[in-house]
Amino acid sequence: MKNLIIKSVATLGIATLGLSSFVGTSNEPNQLSEQEKKEGWTLLFDGKTTNGWHLYNKGKIPTAWIIQNNELYCKPDTFTVEHGDLVTDKEYQNFDLRFEWKITVGGNSGIFFNVVEKESNPTAWSTGPEYQLLDTKHDDYEANVKKRAGCLYGFFPQKNAAVTKPAGEWNESRIKQVNGKIEFYLNSILTAEQDLTSKEWKDLVAKSNFKYFSTFSKTVKGHIALQDWSKGIAFKNIKIKEL
Repeated sequence: MKNLIIKSVATLGIATLGLSSFVGTSNEPNQLSEQEKKEGWTLLFDGKTTNGWHLYNKGKIPTAWIIQNNELYCKPDTFTVEHGDLVTDKEYQNFDLRFEWKITVGGNSGIFFNVVEKESNPTAWSTGPEYQLLDTKHDDYEANVKKRAGCLYGFFPQKNAAVTKPAGEWNESRIKQVNGKIEFYLNSILTAEQDLTSKEWKDLVAKSNFKYFSTFSKTVKGHIALQDWSKGIAFKNIKIKEL
């Protein structure tokens, strides 16, 4: 009986730990709790508009990014507006970014950070590293473990195995950066850890296809970008705390 009680307490502790990163959030989507406000969190998406965002290298114009059911949704089958990656108006350096996302069957997307936006950089991904978002039904899921959700795209498999929820269900993610040292989390599991200022990282980039882009990962400050892809992706509860 004693052993059973100990196991039950341990199980409860593990379950509570898994919820820790989102404790204190408001029950309403795209809202901050009073505690979060005191801690310095800021919403990057208000659930109603795309205020604070614009299309990479194109400014504030009508885009495929729409507000639907209090979600920031990239609509893949619209052709009357511009497609492209949505980037923050503001740049960030040391931060804790948290967000929820859901994807379509076979979907592929990502979050770029430290993005340097200028005309000579044709895409957001050519400048900033990527937190990968991928449905488990996508071909890359089995073909390349370095491209699964929660990975530092193209460089490492998940540091610790994390379960990606099925298409249409919400996942919780987190990107933390302090002085170039990053941590990725997927559904409360640490999935990536890297020092972007280290020689090891620079050597990895030099051996990758990103070596052809002169500004890729050359700074630890920049915009945050949401990737437009050929299938739908939705976000909510996007919030950031500058550290």
